[in-house]
Amino acid sequence: MITFTPLSGAAGTPRTVPLAYLLQVDDVRILLDCGSPDWCPEASGEEVEVYGPPLWEAYCDALKECAPSVDLVLISHGDLSHSGLYAYAHAHWGLSAPAYTTLPVQAMARIAATEDVEGIRDEQLVNDGSSSSQSLDLEGSASPSSPTASPRPDPALASATPPPSSRTTKPRYVATVQQVHDAFDSVNVLRYSQPCHLQGKCQGLTIIPFNAGHTLGGTIWKIRSPSAGTILYAVDMNHMRERHLDGTVLIRQAGAGGGVFESLARPDLLITDAERANVTTARRKDRDSALLDCVTATLSSRNSLLMPCDSSTRVLELLVLLDQHWNYSRLKYPICLLSRTGREMLTFVRSMMEWLGGTISKEDVGEEGTGHGGRDRRRRDDDNDDEALGAFALRFRHLEFFPNPQSLMQTYSSKDPKLILAVPATLSHGPSRSLFSQFAEIPDNVVLLTGRSEPGTLGRVLFDKWNNSQREEAKWDRGKIGSNIMMDGVLRLEMHSKIPLQGAELEEFLAKERIAKEKEAAQQAALARTQRMLEADEGQSDSDSDDENSDSDDDDENEVERTLGEDLMDTTEDLKRSREGPNVSSRSSGKRKRGESGGADGVEWALGDDDGVTRISFDIYLKGNVAKATSFFKSAEGQTQRFRMFPYVEKRRKVDEYGETLDVGMWLRKGRVLEEDAEDEEAKEAKRRKEEEEAKKTPREPPSKFVTSIAEVQLACRLFFVDLEGLNDGRAVKTIVPQVNPRKMILIHAPRSATDALIKSCANIRAMTKEIYAPSQGETVQIGQQTNSFSISLSDELLASIRMSRFEDNEVGYVAGRIASLATSTIPVLQPTSSASLQSHTVALLPARAHMLGSRPTQPLPQSTMIGELKLTALKSRLAQVGIQAELVGEGVLICGAAAKRGASVDSLEDSVAVRKTARGRVELEGSVSDIYYRVRKEVYALHALVAA
Repeated sequence: MITFTPLSGAAGTPRTVPLAYLLQVDDVRILLDCGSPDWCPEASGEEVEVYGPPLWEAYCDALKECAPSVDLVLISHGDLSHSGLYAYAHAHWGLSAPAYTTLPVQAMARIAATEDVEGIRDEQLVNDGSSSSQSLDLEGSASPSSPTASPRPDPALASATPPPSSRTTKPRYVATVQQVHDAFDSVNVLRYSQPCHLQGKCQGLTIIPFNAGHTLGGTIWKIRSPSAGTILYAVDMNHMRERHLDGTVLIRQAGAGGGVFESLARPDLLITDAERANVTTARRKDRDSALLDCVTATLSSRNSLLMPCDSSTRVLELLVLLDQHWNYSRLKYPICLLSRTGREMLTFVRSMMEWLGGTISKEDVGEEGTGHGGRDRRRRDDDNDDEALGAFALRFRHLEFFPNPQSLMQTYSSKDPKLILAVPATLSHGPSRSLFSQFAEIPDNVVLLTGRSEPGTLGRVLFDKWNNSQREEAKWDRGKIGSNIMMDGVLRLEMHSKIPLQGAELEEFLAKERIAKEKEAAQQAALARTQRMLEADEGQSDSDSDDENSDSDDDDENEVERTLGEDLMDTTEDLKRSREGPNVSSRSSGKRKRGESGGADGVEWALGDDDGVTRISFDIYLKGNVAKATSFFKSAEGQTQRFRMFPYVEKRRKVDEYGETLDVGMWLRKGRVLEEDAEDEEAKEAKRRKEEEEAKKTPREPPSKFVTSIAEVQLACRLFFVDLEGLNDGRAVKTIVPQVNPRKMILIHAPRSATDALIKSCANIRAMTKEIYAPSQGETVQIGQQTNSFSISLSDELLASIRMSRFEDNEVGYVAGRIASLATSTIPVLQPTSSASLQSHTVALLPARAHMLGSRPTQPLPQSTMIGELKLTALKSRLAQVGIQAELVGEGVLICGAAAKRGASVDSLEDSVAVRKTARGRVELEGSVSDIYYRVRKEVYALHALVAA
């Protein structure tokens, strides 16, 4: 049975992102994608009224509840809407199930998540709903995940600071950079078309990734289950070839004959999106031309452009397009990429040339011409010294990287014409939002949008403003290119920033930090002192434990002390006075007490001069008197004399059920001491010097505070939108889905209008399935029935008796046996049964019949099974090879023999056979009994796997 639950990105909702779905196949729970919402939406009432409030609380609660029970995670794309929340769920919510994706998706998702968390944590204090962060903020100490301080706000500044809005009151689940790296390091990577047979609880499932287009490494997941069949998860596809990517393999290109890829055709369940089912996209040539014309015209007029973009996926298509245009038109204007991870992203992409497609080649795309020889290319490669061999395709000579807007302003003034690519595309935080607040106030500057962004963000506000200003026939989903508009009015933006502490705030923070350090140092000193005391007592732990655990040992020692009496003390005192002099009375008294308590300390001997006295203790008694002791048992001679002897107490070893106990702490301490002794002074000095150098390389960030302000932006720039999202439009979706022809289908990731449009289109196709589901968020859909699977082992004798028939890549055989349970195996074994016992068992099951005189009992004949699907075209070609002419007549009828020849007479029908295939897959042979009939039947049998009973 298949159970499907959309956690987010369901059908029929205005907010279609992020994407996260829980698919349960029998007992295996699979998480399809784990996207994150935009954590900084706008707080305007208009956006909430149109798209509703952000739904990430319900989504995050549902994901947090089901994360520990997930058995498998599949990630399809490397953007935030598909993989942004995986790192936080992996670190905090127990999402430790094995995760699979392709190598580019793993890297792109890591880069996108790193850019996102750094951008948010660099501007705002992250509150994930826990009480710890709130208390830290109130106490004025630094956040544990960041060195940035959060001091108590100054009363004088409280009035100037606006009250917190809904952008900051809701908990936001933002991971740290280290958590992002740890999470994506644990992801398993696969190649396209590489089957992966899962183990453990997922045993029996096979997952295969296929190219989906849209993003580098984007994946269509094929899941094969022995009980549920084939499941296809295909979202955000693009069948069109782009500049850096090939189209999806789901549909073949026209040059390859068209049609659906055979391995992906006719799945038992298709899970796909319908977001753009009612969208008509303009031709790619027109869209690219409109974008480049706008860029060239703006730069030629000495103005600048701001293009919000993502940090890892779709920005590659923009960079390739712009670089080709710059080289072709020989433009000299700079292309500025504001991203912390931009350089890292391009370095990785240059090493993944085998994943790229489109017009990208490994040699000369992006260079000044294609006629240079290998020697010139090698020289340029040595000069630039790129890391990847195929870096010629992605050498953007006009591209410059900037980590923040401040570095950009230091290099170029606001009056210099330039093209700025800034992250994120939603304009909700980071460099793009900071630049927009200044950029939009300059007349004739252009803000160029290439995507619609997530509902509720500043990017979607600007898109709606542009789309509402267009004519009805020039809307973005009408297949036309609109025109730019002039923005006016005032836009209130909530800006977040981090500024260093100064004056009284800095002094207050330093005082608190100093107090905290002193308190921590005192705690460390107390812990170290406690540890030293424990280690000092380790030497006496064995004897102390023996004294506590053995009463007989205590009795022996007490008896020794009683026997020795005062004589031992007098002897010891006299000897110490003679050796050490009168100035050691206090030490002698201390030693006497120790001797009294221990019972085994003897005389202290001093060697050497008084300046450097070395004292040695010996447990040997030099003199003593004979002591008489009474005994309960009397001997024949009367009372016996007990002579003094060496006071030895046998120590007993501690043992448990596994043998003698070991002190693990002692061995660890000895190991550390040995390691420290093994290191020479040079190694210790080098290690200390290296630590100092690392501390100098990463200077301590000055104490800072987060400041929130309201900026009123006077809009004076132009606004233009060109669709470069790289997704299928409605015509492609309505063409591809019927060709895939699934038995059942689930629609996700679509608004209500698009969902209804695709369902209506599929309803008009007679051969298309009618079982189409469109569950809402949190709604569970059950498909199929609960099936129970059992494991059974075949005995060697039974395997030797099976006659196997080959069918495609499998071998099929008929088995009849008796199940037996063996003591040596937990799996039942199928053993062969004799034909007589099987026959008697079969006869016993038949209903009783009246026995006729002279008749024999009815013997049931074993029935054979034929497996396979007959294709009349394949049968026709096979008959032609054996010399039998055949022609297709009508629909589903193949005429074989003499009647297939042109001008055949009526008499020739006797030597003809008609092969008919019904709609239910039944194959019928009709004709007179002749040689042709048996030959045709033989070829029909040859196209099937015959399983003999």
